Order: sequence, then structure tokens, then C-alpha cells
Amino acid sequence: MNEQFFQERYPENYPGTIDADKYNSVIELFDRFVKKFADRPAFMCLGHTLSYQDLDVLSAQFASYLQHELGLQPGERIAIQLPNILQYPIVVFGAMRAGLVVVNTNPLYTEREMEHQFNDSGAKALVVLANMADKAEKILSDTGIQHVIVTEVADLHPGLKRMLINGMVKYVKKQVPDYHLPGAVTLRAALAKGAKRPCQPYPSAGNDVAVLQYTGGTTGVAKGAMLTHRNLIANMLQCHGLFVMALDEGVERVVAPLPLYHIYAFTVHCMVLLETGNCSLLIPNPRDIPGFVKTLQQHRFSAFVGLNTLFVAMCNQEKFRQLDFSGLKLTISGGMALTTTAAEQWKKVTGNDIAEGYGMTETSPVVSFNPPGHIQLGSIGMPVSSTLCITVDDDGHELPLGERGELCVKGPQVMKGYWKREAATDEAFLPGADGLPVREWLRTGDIAVIQDDGYMRIVDRKKDMIIVSGFNVYPNEVEDVIADHPEVMEVAAIGVPDLKSSEAVKVFVVVKSELSEADLRHWCKERLTNYKVPKYVEFRTELPKTNVGKILRRELRAEELAQSR
Repeated sequence: MNEQFFQERYPENYPGTIDADKYNSVIELFDRFVKKFADRPAFMCLGHTLSYQDLDVLSAQFASYLQHELGLQPGERIAIQLPNILQYPIVVFGAMRAGLVVVNTNPLYTEREMEHQFNDSGAKALVVLANMADKAEKILSDTGIQHVIVTEVADLHPGLKRMLINGMVKYVKKQVPDYHLPGAVTLRAALAKGAKRPCQPYPSAGNDVAVLQYTGGTTGVAKGAMLTHRNLIANMLQCHGLFVMALDEGVERVVAPLPLYHIYAFTVHCMVLLETGNCSLLIPNPRDIPGFVKTLQQHRFSAFVGLNTLFVAMCNQEKFRQLDFSGLKLTISGGMALTTTAAEQWKKVTGNDIAEGYGMTETSPVVSFNPPGHIQLGSIGMPVSSTLCITVDDDGHELPLGERGELCVKGPQVMKGYWKREAATDEAFLPGADGLPVREWLRTGDIAVIQDDGYMRIVDRKKDMIIVSGFNVYPNEVEDVIADHPEVMEVAAIGVPDLKSSEAVKVFVVVKSELSEADLRHWCKERLTNYKVPKYVEFRTELPKTNVGKILRRELRAEELAQSR
């Protein structure tokens, strides 16, 4: 599909071509907008607010510390293992100002996962929340990390509030296990030392790697996607053209429950909102739904960034349903497929439509989006500006509109490649006509349909397809039907071995109250062709999920395989 196609059909709302070289680096953009919006609030968390000027001053202090005290050189990697707290943007932009490459690290990682990422990235420094510093202690000697900076949840709050919150977390809630990290410094001490000397901003270029963003591991071994300054700027500009259709500059408050260390939330809150001068309301622990709702009761918000499971969980809370949603202008969804049931429930509760988008780590991440006011429920929208999408068959040949095939993407937001994995990088792209590697069209691994009107629909992950007696069964279709049942909260479908049909459909279901297997199967038989009806049903109290709430079919398949041995 070419850009002219969309511009001709949607001349009023399609954002057109973006200039991916508008800024030389993320830091050039940062320097411009922290000054433009100096007095505006940038981030809010646990009752404290950082202005854009605060963000400028504190990130410069951290950059100075990295340069003058630690002697880290441009291009070296720094792992950042923080949840949604005020320290995150300070540390990220400070690292970038010093020319370092940010390695976003999930605070929920196990020691094994941390060790893999630290060694694979070659990180020289680590910024870690005290709550998980004990895990770092266990593996640091097996990594190349030379410097550790530890911070507590409220370290950027004023004195008394800082002591109260940190004391509550450590001594009352007992969320900070004992740890021993000789040589580690506190973030507060690092900022104090950095304040004594000015930082020397490094002139990063567009093709320099800004972030090593590790894939979530749902499709294999976690790999570091090299996202350049140009990649991040391009995707910010692509998203900007769509966000401003609903949001104004410098006056919005956007709820940020999804982790900033995930590229979806990073692009929205640390890139798009930075350029538009708006404020992010950080939610450190969105799994605490009652606490989350209590925070929302204290704020008037105009946008909400979430995903399917979070929308469902929120709408099931009576106190959430009682909130004032009169200021809510935009709700966006990504990270996993949005179900019709969740979208309709959210609309009923908040009065706001959910605009679903699509992307992946390797595309910084946004590929497509439903333009506000032009939403097609069930679709992932149209490709964002300067982005081309095609579907291909198993041999890599482009398919006509309306035919199912693997979605492939080309645009300025597509990654530079996987860190130190040349073969994996080549495999991620369609080969050229001669079969040789050509890093042009990124293979998403998702089966999609591009409609005549330019909107796209994801059918499923290519590898998640279930084959029953030679017929293709797409888990998303089965899950959508079951999710429509009024007693179902969550569902996941996988294929399991079957002597008669090669594979059979098994579903794992979380229910609201009571639902029998017979009733569920009857529901499915009325809505699905017989070979798509689940042969096996297992009821559970919860389903395994990634840190951003995406249901992990991979773990369910692994469990089934282990049981069959």
C-alpha cells in the first residue's frame, strides 16, 4: 500500500509525510521543548509534580554525574530498571544527554533474565529501584556492570513526604528486601555530585542507537532491538499527527499506567507528550486497581493509555465507574488485540471510544492507528504517515487487498537491527528477489488483511495458528467469541496435540461468577464452525501475562507440553 492511497481517501485526517530528520537527535528535541514549556507540569506521581524545567535541570545533573564522576563514554550502555516513578524520565534523558544508550529493563525480571540482558547489552552501569536491588546483588558479579545507582520510590519528593513514603514502603509494607551492594551510590547523591559541574551534551546523530529495547520474549529468546534517534523521532512525529486530532498543546493530563520501560508507553509519554508540552500522570503499580482508582479520583484527566486487560479490570470496579469522565478526550489501546466486548464496556462506562493501534518493539513501536473520530472497531487502523504496509504469502510474494497474509512494514521507524545478531536481523526482513538479505520490509509475524478502504485487521500471530484437520483456526477469533460471553473476564486459546485431528483447540477461561463447560461450549457452537469449537476447556483464576498485561499463550502451551510428557 502506498501513502497516496490513504491521502486520497482521507485527505482531511491523514497526517501525510513526516520529516524524520526534523531533529538531529532526541536530545535536540528535548532541549527545545523543556525550554518552551518550562513552567508546565511534565510528570506527576504519588502527589508530586516535575515541571519541564525540573526535568531539564535534574537530567543535566545526572548526565554530568555519568560523564565526570563515572567517566562513561558515548555509546556505552546503561541499564535502567525502574517502574513508573519520577526518576525514570530524569535518568533516561540524563543518559541520552551524556550520549549513552538506554537499556530499558523490566523491574519484574528474574535474576536469570537480568543477567541475560545485562550481558547481552554489555551494560556498564545500572540504575535500579531499591525494591529489587537484592536481585541485582545476586548476579552483578557475573555481568560487566561496574557502577550501580540505587533509588527509592519517593527520592524526588520534598523532604518530609519523601521520608514518609519511603518509610512506608520499606518498613510498613516491607517491599524493600535487604541487599548489600558495596560501591553503590544513591541517586540523590549522584544528582548532588552532578550539580557541581555542568554536563557536556553529546551531539548524537540520527543513526546513533538511542535505546536498546529488548523484545518481550513471547516469540523466542529476548533480543535487543536497536532503536536509533531517528527511529524514535520519526515515530513521535507519526503519532503526533494523530494525537493532535484529539488533544491540545500544553494543557492535557494523560494517565500512564503502562510501564515507561515498554516502548509503547515510552513513545507516548516520553516522546509525543514531550513535544506537545503535556503532562503524564504516572501510575507506579497499575495492578493495584483500587489504589489506581483512588489516584484517578484526585485528578481530572483527558487521555488514557491502556490495553485490553486493563480496560476490563477498570470497568469491573464500581468506584471507577463513578469517576467523572467529562474531560476524557482520547483512549488508546495497543500491546494486544482489543476485544469488542472490552471496547463496548469502556464506551458504556466512560462515554469514550477506544482508538486501537498496532506496532511492535522493532517499529518504535507504532505501525498503524485508528484516527480519532474515524475509528473502525476491530481494526488496527491505517498505517501512520510515511509507512508502507503489504501482506505476503509464505513465499514472500505480495498479496492483493483483502487476502490474508503476513504483514510486512517499511518506514523510518523500523529498527536498525538486532544488537549483535546479524543473522536474526536478516531473518526479520523479507529477502530480495535474488534471495539475499535486504533490510527493507520488516516481517511482523502477524497475519493480517488490508481492506479496500485502507484499514487493516490482524487475524493472528503466524506461529499461534491452530491447524485442525487441515483447517486453519485463528486463536483470536475463538477468544473474541468467548470474550463476548457475559460471564467471561479473560480467555486464551491454544492448540494442543490430538490423535484424530492433529491439533485441537483448548481454551483457558477466567469467569466472573459461574459458568459450566457445557454452557460455554454451547455458546461457541452457536457462533463458530464446528472445527473451531474448543475441545478442551480449563477454568482458572488468572492467566499468565507479560509485564504490560498481554496474555502469554506461549506459557500455556509450555504447560500443556510438560504435562503430556
